[in-house]
Amino acid sequence: MTSIDPGAGGPQRAGLPKAGQRRRLALAAVPGPVGRGRHFARQALEDWGWAEADTLTDDILLIVSELLANACIHGGGPRELVLTASQEGLRVEVLDHERELPVPRPPHLTTAPGGHGLHIVERLSERWGADVHPDGKSVWAELDGARLRSREPAGAAGADPARATVPGLTGRGVDRGSMPAV
Repeated sequence: MTSIDPGAGGPQRAGLPKAGQRRRLALAAVPGPVGRGRHFARQALEDWGWAEADTLTDDILLIVSELLANACIHGGGPRELVLTASQEGLRVEVLDHERELPVPRPPHLTTAPGGHGLHIVERLSERWGADVHPDGKSVWAELDGARLRSREPAGAAGADPARATVPGLTGRGVDRGSMPAV
């Protein structure tokens, strides 16, 4: 579902305000946070006109699931899911209670159980990282607006295989990513 906005030079998603939108879901002490977060994300994607029956929607929901599951297992439980959408893209962010930054398990063994979450997030997003806060941390992933508009799944032709940026994890400062504040 798209509409044409002559002043913007092209199609705009029907439900996404031009200035973007941020949605928050409190998850502290909530039972079933992964399922609730997926439902919340799907509703937001539908409202923004980005929920289509395709691989990209599945990719976004899998990113949400993996970040929330990691917060459950390694972060003392998720505090909040934050979705920030703009014409530049989508940022999925999960805040938890632990200040320790996540570290992907190297080497990534596809045959071993567990340890795949951050590798999945890295593969499905253009960028991901983590930031420490006084009361915990946030782990985030971003998808570019051009990809959302074209509906390209991860690994599509022309995709950059070196997408991950995790400056917060390497101690080189805090990177809030490329998404503008909304």
